Amino acid sequence: MKKLLFVHSCLLSIFLFLINSHGGAQAPVLNFSPLVSTGLTSPLDVVNAGDGTNRLFIVEQGGAVKIYSGGTLQPGNFLNIADTIVAGGERGLLSLAFHPGYSTNRYFFLYYNSENGDVTIARMQTKAGNSNEADPLSLVVLLSIPKPFANHNGGKLQFGPDGNLYFGTGDGGGGGDPNNNAQNGNSLLGKMIRINVDNFSTPPYYTIPADNPYLANAGVRDEIFAIGLRNPFRWSFDRLNNDVWIADVGQNVQEEVNQLSFATAAGVNYGWRCYEGNSIYNTAGCLPAMNYTFPIFQYSHNNITGGYSITGGYVYRGSAFPALYGYYVCADYVSANAWLITAAGGGGFTTTMQAGVPGTIAGFGEDENGELYAVALDGRLYRVGTSIVLPVLVQSFSATERQGFNELKWSVNADITIAGIEVEYSEDGLHFKKAGDAGAISSNYSAHTFIHRINNFSTVFYRLKITGLDGRITYSSTIRLQKNNIKATRVYPTVVSNNQLTIETGNTLHQLNLFTIDGKKVFENKFNNFTGTTNILIPKVTSGFYIVQLITTQANLKYKVFIEQ
Repeated sequence: MKKLLFVHSCLLSIFLFLINSHGGAQAPVLNFSPLVSTGLTSPLDVVNAGDGTNRLFIVEQGGAVKIYSGGTLQPGNFLNIADTIVAGGERGLLSLAFHPGYSTNRYFFLYYNSENGDVTIARMQTKAGNSNEADPLSLVVLLSIPKPFANHNGGKLQFGPDGNLYFGTGDGGGGGDPNNNAQNGNSLLGKMIRINVDNFSTPPYYTIPADNPYLANAGVRDEIFAIGLRNPFRWSFDRLNNDVWIADVGQNVQEEVNQLSFATAAGVNYGWRCYEGNSIYNTAGCLPAMNYTFPIFQYSHNNITGGYSITGGYVYRGSAFPALYGYYVCADYVSANAWLITAAGGGGFTTTMQAGVPGTIAGFGEDENGELYAVALDGRLYRVGTSIVLPVLVQSFSATERQGFNELKWSVNADITIAGIEVEYSEDGLHFKKAGDAGAISSNYSAHTFIHRINNFSTVFYRLKITGLDGRITYSSTIRLQKNNIKATRVYPTVVSNNQLTIETGNTLHQLNLFTIDGKKVFENKFNNFTGTTNILIPKVTSGFYIVQLITTQANLKYKVFIEQ
């Protein structure tokens, strides 16, 4: 017998709204400030050398690397290997990483597609006495990985806290990993690779770290650190605690972010092609789900609340924008949406979406001080920070349900002149849309009323987007309006035998989902526009808290559940 303790929690899921290390405060608003708008051609990556100069090295897809220093894009190239690579589509010069001892040994490493399309890891040196120019004769290939298709090349090099070189490879391309490379331990495709590159004199110029996780497994290449990736185009280490953050580009439905501590990241299987995000993709020949590590966050393929190609970023650890500290920042290349993710209590994560960031973001990078930058394929370099917070503006803010509409009222600081206020609304408290403009408010008009006509929401969240005269933006606190015109839905009894859950609803029920507390779906049951009472057989699961989600025509309802064996 299992005992199920139900705590009704309409719409909000506990794994999204646990109090986090930022004290439950609203996530900051990202600001992408352009530093370079001309002079770059298809930039893909931006890195620092760690040599005390705080220069930024900008990797161009066509094979060149340029230097940004002293607030200016420097003339000429740091290097240009256009004659060595094939570029276009998803191929080209994809990443650059400087050796931890670069300031004395002058070595750096490149990730590119060779002329025949192979994923290639190569080493170069700068010219003696000139740290702004690479020696074109110093290029040495360490590793070459053949690929069956042009797409899914992965493409990010990072030195880890252990001094080893890490890089994530794509599954080799095609749709759905047709060669099953990601789950094949004898292939270096669809993997996280870890090698030691301190052998500067003897081919193949790298060795296998003694603690690589598959050394005793004859069915897995020694270079492999983790498996089951589709296209980890951009990933990073958290410079504070070394956590591994991997953004893996999805197939048909989901984009995903994976996060693990450095201590637990070795030997992990991230699940592709068996799973795409939390959803089954192709489980032929796959192990039970418990053998795979699932993402902490995923978003669907749409332009409003999701996108189509994730670009992974970094956890901000700089000092210029204190409100951003500790947030992981990523963006979608297509939809121009961005996300901020931060740890919440109980091991979960809080995620906030921001629409309208620059499009075609292809890479993020840090300078030596942990400040965050981004490059867009359209030729721009951005500094990533937060909008400066305005003084406290909103004195009161409320929402009331009326017949056929919601009435919002607020008052603002009478001593401050505001250029404009937009009212935004949301179904889930995370993804907001514009409801309308409230216009400019000056000191002689501190109170305002706004009418919002909206249907089919059991709960609506509202916030105010406030623009100052200088163009700076801040947001009010978010308020929730629980509407009363949605028909009752119940889940009972509180103690259920034989794994049986009873649903009683006056709404039109489409689907039931069961999630773990950290957002992994473990069960779903679809309905054909059902109304009434029905019994659902719940699968056997590990004891603990779960979220039951009911998707109806009128609302999405969520219940916190405790399942005890």
